[in-house]
Parts: sequence; structure tokens; C-alpha cells
Amino acid sequence: MRPAILISANMRLDLFLKSSRLVIRRSVAKEMCDAGMIFVNGQAARSSKEIKPGDEIEIRRRDDQRLYRIEKLPETKQTSKADAPALTTLVSETRPEDDLLS
Repeated sequence: MRPAILISANMRLDLFLKSSRLVIRRSVAKEMCDAGMIFVNGQAARSSKEIKPGDEIEIRRRDDQRLYRIEKLPETKQTSKADAPALTTLVSETRPEDDLLS
């Protein structure tokens, strides 16, 4: 008989970014964290940071800045393309040209 698999209330940031399809690969998520492009709840985050529902992830790229709220963590390691958008909610999006026009 197999032991029951416990679903953790927390998940590593790099795994979540890949599962939610906010970042294409886990290695890219790690590189972005190392470069200071990923923030969790307003603080620069390492790829190993434990996240939970309700946390806010900010992704800063050269051409835009997006803030997401984590709604839920994936129940399995693999998340389908159809299920991935339900994991997060886009809170805000800022582009540099938006700041220049105001």
C-alpha cells in the first residue's frame, strides 16, 4: 500500500512560477530571482522562498512590471495550460511608456 501524499501549504517560488506558467522554465525563474527581478510581498525573493496563497508576486522585466496575487497552489506537480490561470490573479500591470504619458 502506498503512503498518502501530503499536499504542503507552501511551495517553492521557482516551482510555482513554472507551474503557473508565469515563467517558462524553472531555471529561468531561478535566473530572474538571482537578477533581482522577482519580488514577493515587496521584498526581493530567492528561488527557494516558500510561498503560500495570498502572497503577492511582482515580476519586473525591462519592458513591464506585473503584480500577481496567488489564489491557490497547484495540487500536482504538473499543471495543465487550462488550469494555470486559476492559480493567480493579475493585480496590476505597469509599462514604462505608461509613466511617460502621464
